[in-house]
Amino acid sequence: MQNPLLQTIEALAKEKGIESETIITAIEDAVLTASRKYYKTTENLKTRFNPETGQVDLFAIKHIVSDVDDPATQISLKEAQELYGEEAEVDMEIEFPKRTDVLGRIAAQTAKQVIFQKVREAERENIFGEYNQRVGEVINSMVKRFENGDLIVEIGRVEAVLPRKEQSRAESYTPGERIRAVIKGVNRSAKGPQIVLSRTDPALLIKLFEQEVPEIYDGTVMIRGAVREAGDRAKVAVYSRERDVDPVGACVGMKGTRVQAIIRELRGEKIDIVEWSDDPILFVTNALSPAKVQRVSIVDDKDRVMEVVVEDKQLSLAIGKKGQNVRLAAKLTGWRIDIKSEEEKRKEVEAQFGALELGDTESADATLEASADADAAPQVDGDAESAAGMHGESVESEAPAEVTDEK
Repeated sequence: MQNPLLQTIEALAKEKGIESETIITAIEDAVLTASRKYYKTTENLKTRFNPETGQVDLFAIKHIVSDVDDPATQISLKEAQELYGEEAEVDMEIEFPKRTDVLGRIAAQTAKQVIFQKVREAERENIFGEYNQRVGEVINSMVKRFENGDLIVEIGRVEAVLPRKEQSRAESYTPGERIRAVIKGVNRSAKGPQIVLSRTDPALLIKLFEQEVPEIYDGTVMIRGAVREAGDRAKVAVYSRERDVDPVGACVGMKGTRVQAIIRELRGEKIDIVEWSDDPILFVTNALSPAKVQRVSIVDDKDRVMEVVVEDKQLSLAIGKKGQNVRLAAKLTGWRIDIKSEEEKRKEVEAQFGALELGDTESADATLEASADADAAPQVDGDAESAAGMHGESVESEAPAEVTDEK
């Protein structure tokens, strides 16, 4: 028949999710701590759990030496051989049993505190190790209570927190309600590991698509990007590895059944599913869905700036409510998008042509003016000095000398 103490240890280990050896080690450490407080000795004490009796045995360890310097931790070879015969040799260790039934109530209380502390630390470390490897995974939880806007939920035997900033503003929760959330991180704290959940992270959207769409789960269709404004709208870029599989159709499902299940889980959040392309112009065109784009041109390839022209009646749809559609498209594609209507683009082009025409006219006027000045210079009446003063030039008086010579 199994020892009752051992049965209790196994039950506690199962409840806390830790190994039985961890609890046994904690008990041994607890008895060792209590023994040191009781005996107040410099002896090298050691404890060992006996699974047959359910008792923790206490020993004083002594080292066999030729010459004894410290009687509390050492024993001479002669004494050791008197106790254990010729088998005793130098550098061997001998265990001397000590009583534990004399430890008393205070020592037992100390042992109890040590056991609780060791078990609690082992449980915290176990929880941290388990959930730290599950970051990014979607889990089911149940709402337990509210604390300063944060939501405390229960995941199996542990509690997790859904902070206010990680809650969708379109959602409200009630105690006892079951919700799905993604594990965003696990933080170490004095009170134990804190599991942080999120309902706004794009990872939740990606994981929901993996659960609802078999083609994504088996790798036929890949999600190349996802952006969200939780509670309002989301955009997902998908790509098919097989030519015969339509990635958008696979995600939408027959009559929209697959995407509708995700929309219900996200409490009515609108989802745009667009096809990914390695051509940035085509990708941006798809990302601005449901708006229809007339033309796209790359303004600055280095800074990743694009200009998009849409029909006048499509402008508000392309921009979206408070710029939401174009903002999500820019996040999804990684390009800065400048949207213009056809009317705005036409006016811009006309203004550029007008500026060019004005520049040509001014250039022609300047040329004509310079030509007119050049033609007017020889026709100036008056003396040579006056004419030179007008044109900024100096003229020598050679003509009167020629007249004198003729006379």
